[in-house]
Amino acid sequence: MTESPAFRFDRAREARIGFGEAVFCESKSADQIAAILHEVGDDTPILLTRLEAQKADALPRALRDRLDFDALSRTAYLRVRCPLHETARVAVLSAGTSDLPVAQEAVRTLGFHGEPSQTHHDVGVAGLWRLEACLDDIRAMPVVIVTAGMEGALVSVVAGLVPGVVIALPTSVGYGAAEGGRTAMFSALTSCAPGIAVVNIDNGYGAACAALRHLNMLDRGQG
Repeated sequence: MTESPAFRFDRAREARIGFGEAVFCESKSADQIAAILHEVGDDTPILLTRLEAQKADALPRALRDRLDFDALSRTAYLRVRCPLHETARVAVLSAGTSDLPVAQEAVRTLGFHGEPSQTHHDVGVAGLWRLEACLDDIRAMPVVIVTAGMEGALVSVVAGLVPGVVIALPTSVGYGAAEGGRTAMFSALTSCAPGIAVVNIDNGYGAACAALRHLNMLDRGQG
């Protein structure tokens, strides 16, 4: 009996949807990750998500030395997909410093696909003056990713103030009643600020991909 391969890299994804496949590393061994990278080859840009530093260190040195690894976001890539555009079209906001790892995953995913980010960190609702200080810059962005844990109030505040696409990125930051990010997610889903898109808890990669879909349509003149 012939076994099917443990992985099948989707080489046609970019042609179908505008951005390539990423490798989710959290449930994979270092040997499996290395095998995937060898299969993909040297010429194909590849994004790795949820790659812990310990697992990155366990990769063969030839691969490890070529990785652009970011410990904060737990992302890595061997090659960027395309050079960065000159101008940012996405603002990535984080309510607090504890939300930075998730926000950075979105920033790194966008950067891998050639999209620079305008970042504004620690602008949560506990001190609205921090958001007000950068609001004009945020309003100029076609897409705004709002990263927030706790009660997730920053999402509704921003969505009521900016005209662009608002993507809520709830995080698992917070004490007991925050319920691992579910409170922030439910807050975004039930917001009275209309038109908010919501991705899963701690899914910075998914938030960035939602932004890329919108930007791809803008580039094709259909957004």
